[in-house]
Amino acid sequence: MTSPHFPDRLHEFVWRNWNAVAPAKLAKIVGATEQDIVALAVSMGLPRAATIAPEQRERGYITLIRRNWHLLPYDQLLELLEMTPERLAFALREDDFLWVKLGRLKPSCERLSYQLPGEAARRRADEIRRVVNQEFGEALQRRSEPRFDFVRQLSSPLPFRSSPKPAGNSPHSLRLVYSYLAMYGDPLSNAKLNPYPDGFLERLSAVGVNGIWLHVVLRDLAPGGTAFPEFGADSAQRLANLRALVKRARRYGVGVYLYLNEPRAMPVAFFKNRSEVGGVLDAQGEYKALCTSHAAVRQWMSGALAHVFRQVPGLAGVYAITASENLTNCASLRGWRSCQRCKTRSDTDIIAEVVATIEEGVHRGNPKGNVIVSDWGWKGHGEARDIIARLPRSVWLMSVSEWSKSIERGGIQTKVGEYSISAVGPGPRAIQHWAAAAQAGLKRAAEVQFNNTCEIASVPYLPVMDLVAEHLQKLALERLDGMLIGWTMGGHPSPNFQLAQRLSDKPSPDASKVLDALAQERFGPEGAAHGRKAWTLMSDAFRQYPFYISVVYNSPVQIGPANLLYPAKTGYQATMWGIPYDDLDRWRGSYPAEVFAAQFEKMAEGWRPGIVELQVAVEKTLPDRRDEARTDLRFARAAGIKFQSVANQARFIAARDALAKAPSTTSPDERRLRKEIAHLLQAEIALARELFTQVQEDSRIGFEPSCHYFYLPLDLVEKVVNCRWLLQHFAE
Repeated sequence: MTSPHFPDRLHEFVWRNWNAVAPAKLAKIVGATEQDIVALAVSMGLPRAATIAPEQRERGYITLIRRNWHLLPYDQLLELLEMTPERLAFALREDDFLWVKLGRLKPSCERLSYQLPGEAARRRADEIRRVVNQEFGEALQRRSEPRFDFVRQLSSPLPFRSSPKPAGNSPHSLRLVYSYLAMYGDPLSNAKLNPYPDGFLERLSAVGVNGIWLHVVLRDLAPGGTAFPEFGADSAQRLANLRALVKRARRYGVGVYLYLNEPRAMPVAFFKNRSEVGGVLDAQGEYKALCTSHAAVRQWMSGALAHVFRQVPGLAGVYAITASENLTNCASLRGWRSCQRCKTRSDTDIIAEVVATIEEGVHRGNPKGNVIVSDWGWKGHGEARDIIARLPRSVWLMSVSEWSKSIERGGIQTKVGEYSISAVGPGPRAIQHWAAAAQAGLKRAAEVQFNNTCEIASVPYLPVMDLVAEHLQKLALERLDGMLIGWTMGGHPSPNFQLAQRLSDKPSPDASKVLDALAQERFGPEGAAHGRKAWTLMSDAFRQYPFYISVVYNSPVQIGPANLLYPAKTGYQATMWGIPYDDLDRWRGSYPAEVFAAQFEKMAEGWRPGIVELQVAVEKTLPDRRDEARTDLRFARAAGIKFQSVANQARFIAARDALAKAPSTTSPDERRLRKEIAHLLQAEIALARELFTQVQEDSRIGFEPSCHYFYLPLDLVEKVVNCRWLLQHFAE
């Protein structure tokens, strides 16, 4: 699918990878010289080539995969990534559903080879260069903060010494987060890519975090014994890295937890000579569950966990999800009746048995280890008190706080079915499950996010402190034992975490006073009132978010104005947290298209007065705190830009599709639609230019740990080129 605003796929390939991959490597892939590639870049007005830091490939390979998914065939993609087929297969499956995020489809592409541009291609490249120079000028040549520079910044020690506060008698004694710096798939395989550097641990501890988690695959962390001798390759090195992490984290008062989603399904070929342990097949018929109704599978799981906890004695515990989007046990995706061994059992039997197996293994290795079990996905996210009643008494029951909460946005009634900040929990499912857990004598915890959620995760945290405070106050009434306050997208040290720490004190303090005090610290005596007002304005605006599962997963809110627009329907379906395309029907979920757009516009309109107040707060902040205040403002501006852009894009697609059905090229409706389209394209140009400035200044904008960069600075320049081409197209 070559983008029509480029002369051809070769020019698109050079643009998309410029300053993300070295020109020499691009040349090698397409059979050109480095000078050929540089000449193509210059012809389109691209800036001079920059030195490519190793982090770009080591930490940004998902970004490269996504931006070349439609451009390169499989073999050239492997060459670009410097990956083996096995390594790419692991990434697609285990890097937090990357294959799903890419649409479960690799578009067919012919091999890309260099050809000297013809006259038409040179003419179009020259037009692109003129647009780039006109719209960006010297700004494009200015040095921007290198991508992933935030790793260096957040790894450095704090300028002041901090000491971790003991949990004391806080009702939320555990505050557990994921690392903003971690590589999701296999974080223990490479000590160089440290998921939790000392400076970052210090920063987390300073804002009240006392637990961290990281993703592991159990078969890579422990030997498989005689049953599964393939398991455990390089496990000794991973365990050594884990021991080192546990030792370092302890110095900051932070415990280390392993995220378990086990047992992972295996390729069908794995079961050739061990069919007796095979369970249900996945939808594609390529992977099969290790059936936990078979004693050998349970023995391996418990033995592997006992081995890990003996080898790493200071490990704090595990955080387990037994029914996620991954195929694990036969009941994990609700398909257990297709398993010959499980079909006579209930999902309650299977899930409870899996939890008991995990608990037995952890406590055989370390009796003091915490086993935290999430109710995510149980009974299809329904009521699951029967499972809770059968859990071992030593486990913690964790429930997503806001799940199943009824909300109304834009006149549309719906229920929360994902993490949400805009909808303040707890909801009825969590309250029921916590009550059942209390009756069963279990410790209880909340899964909740206070920095960001899938509602918008491509900025590290949102300044919606009133919403966070309201949620914390309501959770205090439940007298829980802990909280997971950051999934993959929510682990950046922030004032939101400071608020969570302070409102977790016992007895629960007055939220208004805590917010006032935090604003005083953040913005100083003169800026505090303005910062405090900004938090309230943006919290109120965020309550308008048109929450629905397909909105948070499929809409372009993560990408904002970097998402391209198309002259006609592409036919591609938006993917979960991957590529939105122009699939408005999947973006909007249960909301009519105009209501969907109007709700995002309401957010943007309500957000703008908050930006004004936050700008004043920054100007009045004391010099030693001004950089932090500017960061808050930058993130807030980026979020507001994206809200408005989603509204623009939805209305563009609606107008474009209506124009395609217009009965006449001279009708009043046709002229009105063309005028609306031109207005929306100009608005997107302005937003792309504005976000480009924010992105140049801060390498965190556009990044999320499990997706890497949703977009790079040049994608915003491309969007302007895209819109200028569309203005000409629709003017015809």
